[in-house]
Amino acid sequence: MKNKVEKLLSRLAEVEAQLGSPDILSDQKRYRQLAQEHAQLSTLQGVWVHLQSVERQLDQNRALFITEADPEMQHLLREEISHLEVTREELTSQVQNLLVPPDPRDSRGVILELRAGTGGDEAALFVSDCVRMYQYYAEKKGWKREILSASPSELGGYKEYILSLSGHNVFRLMQYEAGTHRVQRVPDTETQGRVHTSAITIAVLVEPDEDEQIQVDEKDLQIDTYRASGAGGQHVNRTDSAVRITHIPTGTVVACQEERSQHKNKEKAMRLLVSRIAEEQRRKAAAEMSAIRSSQVGSGDRSERIRTYNFPQNRVTDHRIDLTLYKLDRVMEGDLDDLTVPLVNHFYQEKLKE
Repeated sequence: MKNKVEKLLSRLAEVEAQLGSPDILSDQKRYRQLAQEHAQLSTLQGVWVHLQSVERQLDQNRALFITEADPEMQHLLREEISHLEVTREELTSQVQNLLVPPDPRDSRGVILELRAGTGGDEAALFVSDCVRMYQYYAEKKGWKREILSASPSELGGYKEYILSLSGHNVFRLMQYEAGTHRVQRVPDTETQGRVHTSAITIAVLVEPDEDEQIQVDEKDLQIDTYRASGAGGQHVNRTDSAVRITHIPTGTVVACQEERSQHKNKEKAMRLLVSRIAEEQRRKAAAEMSAIRSSQVGSGDRSERIRTYNFPQNRVTDHRIDLTLYKLDRVMEGDLDDLTVPLVNHFYQEKLKE
């Protein structure tokens, strides 16, 4: 790891020199790429310096602990060593993530589509749990989130939930969440205490940026309005505020009813529509963009899974990289870095092999 870090940091001065060149501002795309690389390398430098400092403190404290005779001082040193070991683990994880070079799409906004698959009401409840998990993760990362569409189920879950996330490294960390997520637990409605297996599907769409112009002709759209269903009091009974848009050439259908304003619902539905059309264009344009929506989502069957959440054993397993963690409770509270960072590293190494 040390050799990799030093090799990357040797490029920092070169990137700074290029950013300082007066000619760079004439090429905005190149400037953005260099600025992103500089931010990545500067962050790596800061985390690496901190990690080295923590390791030095650990060595000093361990040496002091061996020679210290006072029980009270030993107790304090033991606590400090324990704290430093946790910090070192966190910093090492950060360094491993930062060792993967930046991708121009790293901080592109994404749209997450979560849908209940096999398991009925229990699957819908797990959609709700995963939405909460991603919202907590977004808070920890300082990302902005926005609901685009939600279809509640009878028991308080969601048949479907679509939200957008934007911020630093959103796509980098969220791109590998696409697929079938399987849950094993005892449902609240289960009287015999039996563990049930359910599944949900997640698709991850990249929102187009200014370099990716998606032209949607108004005459290709069929726009229908209807009354919103679900919670909302008397308002939902009086106003046709919900919007459904069909893109006739591709047959793509999107809907939104989250806002009271028909105009705002149309705006959100158009964002979702454009993102789906952009994903389709990427799929046709580049073979390496193999994270196709249909393969991401699958059928929602229990057997097609990328990850299993086993609540009785407090275990979460990502089957793509054979990673098992016994801290599902923390994962569901948004501690996702121990899953997302190894996935980023794994698939980067796979690309290098190819």
